[in-house]
Amino acid sequence: MEPTADIREFLTTRRARLTPADVGLPDFGGRRRVPGLRREEISLLAGISVEYYVRLERGNATGISDGVLDGISRALQLDQAEDAHLRDLVHAANQGVRLQRRRPTTHTHQISRGTQRLLDAMSAVPAIIQNGRMDVIATNPLGRALFSEMFLQATGPVNFARFLFLDPRGRKAYRDWNDSAEQIVALLRAASGRTPWDAALRELIAELSDCSHEFRELWEAHDVRVHLAGVKHFHHPDVGDLDLFYEAMQLTADPGLQFVGFTAEPGSTSDDALRLLGSLTATAAAGRRKA
Repeated sequence: MEPTADIREFLTTRRARLTPADVGLPDFGGRRRVPGLRREEISLLAGISVEYYVRLERGNATGISDGVLDGISRALQLDQAEDAHLRDLVHAANQGVRLQRRRPTTHTHQISRGTQRLLDAMSAVPAIIQNGRMDVIATNPLGRALFSEMFLQATGPVNFARFLFLDPRGRKAYRDWNDSAEQIVALLRAASGRTPWDAALRELIAELSDCSHEFRELWEAHDVRVHLAGVKHFHHPDVGDLDLFYEAMQLTADPGLQFVGFTAEPGSTSDDALRLLGSLTATAAAGRRKA
């Protein structure tokens, strides 16, 4: 998670996925030593000198302007998430690197009372609050019930990536495990660009890399994404399969944290299963109060 190395590897992987035909350039044949476009072709498309682009791809981001980044982003056909990631990497390489090395941060978060009240009031909707490392910061009762298997983790903060890659229960909980794994890694890769000196994030990445070859392969791809809405396919040990829509949003009152809520299609089998899970959760809570 060194910004200069990440710049080099990110640009190299983005360049490797493009062909001359993808960007409207003629291909005069001949064998290419490496897959994808040449540096000369990217510099031509970006409207900058070859030397200037080579300097950036080697990790030297000094003096790189927004206009140059705009050109490189267009040349590499970066999407919104990739463009933001490149700018995060350049910013990290240029701003306060030595200071941040001396003063690493773990970004421990606590939610406000208002956010917790909002969570508690959402009795029919599973909801969680997570940080950029995918640590679970808070839940409502139904959210905790939906991810009950994850809360059985023996060590470390409750974390989606650790659950997915290191806990056998994670493979059963996500019916679309491969897609979920790609999403989780892409989110962590984006987080590493925003906060490259987050000590806890660095430790998590090292742990996952050491213990999971699948994580290592996905991490080396340098893919980043934005996931604000979609469908997740779960399997719950108590209520079976659920296909749930999710919506995610950043919390302005709690910077660095994200709210994620889950809903089912009304009248569907997933809706029935979610209602059953809510009933089981309420019954268990009532039993604990009586005890």
